[in-house]
Amino acid sequence: MNMMIGARKKLVVIGNGMAGMRTVEEILARAPGMFEITVFGAEPQPNYDRIMLSPLLAGDKTFDQIVLNTVDWYAENNIELIAGEPVDEIDRINKLVRGSQGTTRPYDILLLATGSNPFVLPLPGVNRPGVMTFRSVADVEQMLTIAAPGKTAVVIGGGLLGLEAAHGLNLRGMNVGVVHLMPTLMERQLDASAAHLLERALTARGMNIFTGANTECFLGETDDAASHVRAVRLKDGKEIPADLVVMAVGIRPNADLAKASGLACGRGIIVDDGMGTSDPAIYAIGECIEHNAQVYGLVAPIWDMAKVAADRICAVAQTCFSPVAAGTRLKVSGIEMFSAGEFLGDNTTEDVVLRDAARGVYKRLVLRGDRLVGVLCFGDARDAGWYFNLLREGAALGDLRETMIFGPVSASPATRTRQLPPCRTRRKSAAATASKNQRSWLPSPNTA
Repeated sequence: MNMMIGARKKLVVIGNGMAGMRTVEEILARAPGMFEITVFGAEPQPNYDRIMLSPLLAGDKTFDQIVLNTVDWYAENNIELIAGEPVDEIDRINKLVRGSQGTTRPYDILLLATGSNPFVLPLPGVNRPGVMTFRSVADVEQMLTIAAPGKTAVVIGGGLLGLEAAHGLNLRGMNVGVVHLMPTLMERQLDASAAHLLERALTARGMNIFTGANTECFLGETDDAASHVRAVRLKDGKEIPADLVVMAVGIRPNADLAKASGLACGRGIIVDDGMGTSDPAIYAIGECIEHNAQVYGLVAPIWDMAKVAADRICAVAQTCFSPVAAGTRLKVSGIEMFSAGEFLGDNTTEDVVLRDAARGVYKRLVLRGDRLVGVLCFGDARDAGWYFNLLREGAALGDLRETMIFGPVSASPATRTRQLPPCRTRRKSAAATASKNQRSWLPSPNTA
């Protein structure tokens, strides 16, 4: 008697994070019951929303509030969850994975969703107690053992992740300093003008911002390498006191396991358009992958990857992953921001800029000819979706070119006149005289 008739294929997922579990959800939606699913997770918790680590750090959320898939959910969907045990080895010949505690599971199909690792600066004192990264619930728990009102934290890195950590620690009552190597904060998402407004807003919240600052080492309470951190020394000799140091200087695809298994890797695990690796039985998704020489850290493209991987794994469609233009919508310390496309512009583009320093609002639209190619909104991102649609469609702007800085209501002829501030033409001309590639409308104090 053949006991294998009707047996389900074995799907093993390495990585219990957002990317891997989104793919599992997509698989269950397409083919419930097709696979016997086992999930290995390096962290002891069930799948949680890593984007919500900042509110967790700030005390605005509890861990239960950021859980995406509860332990009961795994049981209800007949998924075996092996939490708190990272996988150390993939035996591709025998189609077997082995966990760090000796747990082994066979697979017919393997999905790698190992995510990314935080970059750790190779500087003297980096291993001192009190110097840590910001990437997991465990990191947050460790920070909270030190964080207290009146204590001092230094965050290395003025990108999104670093500023989220700084904001959370600031809300915990800590004195926070941010050390950033580049001349302006969040240089990947903001231009210099918006970054200046951001720095001003964070300073008003009590943070100390050090831009153009290069970290030299982490000093301890004593010369003993195991003593707790007490300060950050910059290369210019300045010392910034610190009870806690958080490094948030970037992430790298976690492809170590794949490399050790002999899979083709570059910066990440190399995948094709169907999220397949160099082994036809193995797929990969999320921050650990490299597709057409690109790596990814935003949620939107990873959700698209999950759909493609599920289609291919379930063999229901031969869909392909094709990155689409995406905007970056962020909220740092309560400040809304959005950027998309070529928001920095170049010598072939023209800028249309609105500044309202009193409200902390800044808009920059970048045009090439009669088409919108970049947009940046700071302090007010209500019109971001409308601008993004104009950018993505790439249609000629026509008359809209002259008024769209004021948002979608300016597209209506009936409302166009009341949307324009007084003396628009004069101010436009003055700005054009100052810079031939930039036109600015500066609303007067009584203009909303």
